[in-house]
Amino acid sequence: MPAPGGSAHISLALAPALTPAGIDATPSFFSGFATQPLVLARGLLALGDITATRYFQYVPTTMRDPVLTANGDRLRAETFSACNGVYARLDLLAAGFDGGDIALGTTNVDLGPESREVLTAVRRAELLHVDVGGDGLTLATPVAHSVERPVNMPDRWVRALGNIAEIHRRLVPRITLDAAQARAFLTAVPAATATGRTVWLVPSREGVRIGSRPAPAAVSVAGLHRLSAAKRLLTHVTGLTVYGPEPGTPETGASAVVIELPSARLTLGLTAEPWRGHSGEGALLAALAADEVLADAELVSALLGFEPVLDVARLGRDTGLSEQRVRGAIAVLAASGRVGWDLADAAHFHRELPDDPGRVDRDQPRLVAARALAAAGRVEAARTDKAPGRSWVVRGAETGQDSVVREVEGELRCGCTWGLTHGSGRGPCKHILAVRIVTKELA
Repeated sequence: MPAPGGSAHISLALAPALTPAGIDATPSFFSGFATQPLVLARGLLALGDITATRYFQYVPTTMRDPVLTANGDRLRAETFSACNGVYARLDLLAAGFDGGDIALGTTNVDLGPESREVLTAVRRAELLHVDVGGDGLTLATPVAHSVERPVNMPDRWVRALGNIAEIHRRLVPRITLDAAQARAFLTAVPAATATGRTVWLVPSREGVRIGSRPAPAAVSVAGLHRLSAAKRLLTHVTGLTVYGPEPGTPETGASAVVIELPSARLTLGLTAEPWRGHSGEGALLAALAADEVLADAELVSALLGFEPVLDVARLGRDTGLSEQRVRGAIAVLAASGRVGWDLADAAHFHRELPDDPGRVDRDQPRLVAARALAAAGRVEAARTDKAPGRSWVVRGAETGQDSVVREVEGELRCGCTWGLTHGSGRGPCKHILAVRIVTKELA
């Protein structure tokens, strides 16, 4: 929820205490030793590098605030770049820890200079003790120690977490590399200070070729330099998968890579352009337009318990909702930052943030405007034989402000400024949303 004074941050002070067993006043999500101390240390440092970097017109910053979630079988550390165009998540799997059980909860900490100093000094055979709980993150080696307290999370990150869940849900594995191929590819990634040109990753006998133009089976990546932070983990990489839109579907420009590590995975998600941030992508708008989604979200939310993989079929049985309505409810929870998408598992997972029922309307002005247009009766079916497919006129507040929405090859397209500029690449415009609300075609 907004912090006092209207600043654009939320506090996670309550999130660590919310567990399936009830409220825990002094929660501890994990306390034990890392079996892969270098992977954990360099992985967290890579997240810190990403959070501190504006990749569009490169500018380093001082932000280093990962969100830590304990899901019972793994710890997840998530962050966004300072420009909001790169999403990064380090999944630390149970095999990467010794001497402690991974519990359930969420917190947000700042990886400050003290913690970075401890992490930078970690050696391969050195003991690294990790403690994650309501008091923050504690790192300790035989010669150094640091404690990072919970901090406020940027409000735009909540919007971005929702969009990234939906964007990544639509991506599929396109290129898979073994250890040698993955390391060769990451070695060729430009530095963070490079320009953000678009390249195409083309499958080849050697693994992948970086091309300058489209090619069959290629995946477009805007701003390849935005993967540069992964070089910290180069010697640990055991494989890599490139994700992109399913072949034959509209090209969105969004892409992601999942890097396999010993007892860990690093996921990096990129927007369609280096200057675009995940918080403004509008990926969830269509799913949020249904009348019943808020009530459905309450039902589904009551059944979540920090599961690493959400079982949509089980949620449907337990709530009595159809699969489509469960997915709509999950979209609402994602919009509040409470559900993410794991590319490697091809499934949603639960994280907990403070509940804010008003967030959907506050963060989705296009949806609010669309509901107003529908409620005011401004959507009318057009009577014309000039073009195949259905069409509608959405009346504006003044003469000359009408917009025409047409069905073209099964998709709705609008002639408004937003539609002509962005197409469907940043979510539907308010006119298309209004048509979907009126016609109940929300899938």
